[in-house]
Amino acid sequence: MAQFQNAMEIFKLLPKTNCKKCNVPTCLAFASSVFMGKKSLDLCPFISDEILAQYTDPVKSESLVEKHQRDMFEDLSRQIRNCNLKEAAERVGGIFTDDKLTIKIFGKPFSIDQNANLSSDIHINPWIVPPVLGYVLFCKGIELTGNWVPFRELDGGREKNGLFVQRSENSFKQIADRYTGMFEDLIVIFNGKKTKQQFDSDISLILYPLPRLPLLVCYWKPDEGMESQLHLFFDSSADMNANIDIVYGIATGIVVMFEKLSYRHGV
Repeated sequence: MAQFQNAMEIFKLLPKTNCKKCNVPTCLAFASSVFMGKKSLDLCPFISDEILAQYTDPVKSESLVEKHQRDMFEDLSRQIRNCNLKEAAERVGGIFTDDKLTIKIFGKPFSIDQNANLSSDIHINPWIVPPVLGYVLFCKGIELTGNWVPFRELDGGREKNGLFVQRSENSFKQIADRYTGMFEDLIVIFNGKKTKQQFDSDISLILYPLPRLPLLVCYWKPDEGMESQLHLFFDSSADMNANIDIVYGIATGIVVMFEKLSYRHGV
């Protein structure tokens, strides 16, 4: 883990926009607070995961993440125990058999029992569990509209949009730029489906992380000195079939999985 020698080293990593999203008036003041140990670097939504990994204590960070996941899981598990999974099956787009609710995650069946245990024939990534439990609890069963909207237009999305763009769209774009086989792997591994070009993009792909929560990935290749672009869109019913935290968790989780996949390919 790298160590900061002074506040200016931290300041150089910041966007220098004085956006106040960290609840500090200026980027320079934030840098000073981080150097003195009063603030943590991850409070800046524009700091990449790579930078955070370089300058954050991995043991401390892991324990904080694990505690947050554990607290969230325990809260959702309590609610699942009081949820009628049989009645939930229809609204979440699943089936109820053998005292378990089964839904498809990226086209593959996952089952949930009344104790909030998930089971599947394939590996279950830890990031999947909280969003899936939340989806079962909060999905209203609204039919898909086919109208794709950006994250910021969902209920509660505007407040989290800066962080969403940084942690999801920008990270996803970096992978797509480096990892040329990404879109093919999205189709093969995660049952993605190519669709007609949306928003004049070069590549348009639909993923179904959850039955009533599809995700549209649009990628524009670099052209005539212009950088590539990648944006994620959601069905306009997403904020009724999942709250904004579930939507955010699903999108960032997909990025984490593909970051690991790209690293294994040496990209």
